[in-house]
Amino acid sequence: MTEKKANLKGRKPPGGDKRQFLLSIEAEVVKSIKLSALEDETTSSAIMEEAAKQWLERRKSGRTKKA
Repeated sequence: MTEKKANLKGRKPPGGDKRQFLLSIEAEVVKSIKLSALEDETTSSAIMEEAAKQWLERRKSGRTKKA
């Protein structure tokens, strides 16, 4: 089956070269991220992407501790 499936109603696919990424984090963290996104007039995805990029950059330069 080479045809793409039709998008599910109510779900907007990521734009451009974006991919979905599911993760589980504490409810209070999710709430804080969503509130911050509203305050900053952005999306929670944009906040999480920026946080991930910063973490990867710190990791690359050796400034993060291994968990």
